[in-house]
Amino acid sequence: MSQVTLVVIDDSAPNWRERAFCAQTDPEAFYPEKGGSTREAKRVCLSCEVRSECLEFALAHDERFGIWGGMSERERRRLKKSISA
Repeated sequence: MSQVTLVVIDDSAPNWRERAFCAQTDPEAFYPEKGGSTREAKRVCLSCEVRSECLEFALAHDERFGIWGGMSERERRRLKKSISA
């Protein structure tokens, strides 16, 4: 006999992505071309209420592109390295 697992998702709690300020701004700012400025995206992140959730997501999913939680890919790589050390 096979076993069935029931997963319950709480839809009453809003998803952090829905509350993210970046969802209300130009997405191109968060994915600048190589050598492009990240200032605009990081400025948006500074006042975002879900910045920590965003950064945690990027670190957990090894996001390699874009600004996540106010950090570039290079900054996230350095942070991950310092956490592992």
